[in-house]
Amino acid sequence: MIYKPIKTLVNSGITEITVVLGGESVGDIIRLLGVGDNYGAKFNFVYQEQAGGIAEALYLTKEIVKGSKVAVILGDNIFEDSFSKEVNDFKQSDGYDCTLFLKEVQDPERFGIAEIDKNGRIINIEEKPKNPKSNLCVTGLYFYSEQIFDIINKILNVNGYSARGELEITDVNNYYVKMGKAKSKVIKGFWSDAGTFKTLLKCSNLIKHKLDGKK
Repeated sequence: MIYKPIKTLVNSGITEITVVLGGESVGDIIRLLGVGDNYGAKFNFVYQEQAGGIAEALYLTKEIVKGSKVAVILGDNIFEDSFSKEVNDFKQSDGYDCTLFLKEVQDPERFGIAEIDKNGRIINIEEKPKNPKSNLCVTGLYFYSEQIFDIINKILNVNGYSARGELEITDVNNYYVKMGKAKSKVIKGFWSDAGTFKTLLKCSNLIKHKLDGKK
């Protein structure tokens, strides 16, 4: 799965990539990826000692990323689209400090779900809701301004870690939403996480179909 998220970033014009790793296979993944030359990128690697959440993983990149805008992509998220236009818009400071990418899903109870007002703006994000207010999932691709690490510090001081022991990225995203600084874009192409056997097969079939089409 790691190849496709890297390709999504590179195809979108992002070539300075920090990979956050955990578990016992760190050395294997570093050997697999190398320094990034084979992908048209430059890799840095950061180690996350335990499953402390996406926001914690992002915060661990602070000394590498600080002072720059950053795109975050989750390693189990498969996107058909590339996002070069959105990257360029965000670089040009379009008035927003955060861009969230949404996709309609059939099982919103599995995801962080965006509540949308009549003007199409996000007004709240609820993690794995029992009674979803929409079917628009917040996918695992986020753009943040240079202030992201200050925001994570605020979330840590106010909310802390959740009951499941994670520094929640939904809390970070909701901060931007409440400040009116979050922009949303609904993805048209294929998207899926690969967090279940069903969705892993779904992603594999998409990639096979793409490869077959190139023969």
